[in-house]
Amino acid sequence: MEENKVKIYDGLPMPRRIFAVATVSLGVILAVLDVNIMNIALPTMSDIMHLTEADSIWIVNGYQLAIIMCLLAMSTIGEIYSYRKVYMIGLSIFTFASVACACSQNLWTLVGSRMLQGVGASAMMAINMTLLRLSYPKSWLGKGIGLNATLVAIASVIGPSLSALILSTLTWRWLFLINLPLGMLALFMGYRALPHNVVRLSERALPKKDMILNGLFFGTFILVVQGFSHGFSNYIILSIAAVCFGIGCHYIKRQLSLEYPLLPVDLMRIPLFSLSVLTSIASFTAQMLAMVSIPFFFEKGYGFSESETGLLFSAWPISIMVAAPLAGCLIGKVNAGVMGGIGLACLSFGIGALSLLPENPSYIDITWRLICCGFGFGLFQSPNNNVLITSAPLNRSGSASGMLAMARLTGQTTGATLVALLFHFHPETAPRHALYAGSVIAMIACIVSLSRLALKK
Repeated sequence: MEENKVKIYDGLPMPRRIFAVATVSLGVILAVLDVNIMNIALPTMSDIMHLTEADSIWIVNGYQLAIIMCLLAMSTIGEIYSYRKVYMIGLSIFTFASVACACSQNLWTLVGSRMLQGVGASAMMAINMTLLRLSYPKSWLGKGIGLNATLVAIASVIGPSLSALILSTLTWRWLFLINLPLGMLALFMGYRALPHNVVRLSERALPKKDMILNGLFFGTFILVVQGFSHGFSNYIILSIAAVCFGIGCHYIKRQLSLEYPLLPVDLMRIPLFSLSVLTSIASFTAQMLAMVSIPFFFEKGYGFSESETGLLFSAWPISIMVAAPLAGCLIGKVNAGVMGGIGLACLSFGIGALSLLPENPSYIDITWRLICCGFGFGLFQSPNNNVLITSAPLNRSGSASGMLAMARLTGQTTGATLVALLFHFHPETAPRHALYAGSVIAMIACIVSLSRLALKK
């Protein structure tokens, strides 16, 4: 019976589809904006709240830590119960926590509220691609994923400018209060429009033990990774790493024995899915190596001001805005392995060209390299996301969507950590070496993407 429902179902009817997609898009924009807005605002907030730089970073890291700890659990809850309910509850938590952030009186109440925000954001990030898959007809899904990638790029572009505008005219609390009307609007539209599950695995019990192990494993892993940037002693880092290793061995062994594991090892047995996940992790690692190091490279190495760096750097996300919808239109017409390979080769070339900038580069010298990076990444992202989502069975869409978000976050965390390590060992040459590494890793991602051509259809 459920197999027939899957065959017949082909997205939501109009105009309900428009409101469902708008709800998902608005939630994604809020989650992305909240990272970019805070990155720019940290120096101002640390001055106002009399914080050290290391302490202020917890305002960002607490949010990311909560997302990574809860991501796969949220996708599994959506599969068992309802993607719609998980998304709506996550959006409600995110909106409520935004108000709590704005009302915070000290660092630790703010960090706690940010972690609650992260729990809500994890529900939206884990489910958003699945809801898009259920909202669009199959023939439109590629274009829809391209549109989603474009909106994420737009949010990345306007985040720093919006943060600067708010801080120049209002207090830092409005960085969070701006989420309230947008969140309420998304809740109103989502209640009326979001799709229900096409299939539901009602025989599954909620895997509470696995959810706890998952949170502890990824939580300790991120603490090990972030320990370097927070100045943890080697003894503390090694102790947390030992705990992480012990929990991880037990957790993964347990997942391998389950029919529907929380960590989707069953989906990783699908060659197309696993190669797409590896490609995503490598590509986001390369992207983050470049994105974190470029501001230091421009400002410390070439003497550009913060405003000049910000203006130049906007060429990267603007190029994604052009490439992502183009790639979305080509899905189904051009093999994703080929399109991803071309895009990642372009990214590798662009990052490598940035590392070889002359001593006195012009704005044009820098801009065309950044455009190459952004266009290449945009060309890769949409088809890779489409393959990753559609290569999983419909009843495992939640886990596929969660794994897509986890691959992105894993790559971003790895890239940022590699930059921190390079600064620790070679502070003078770290930005250029990070770009070298980013170019090499992007080329590895290109090779992995092209390897998908050898798979049987």
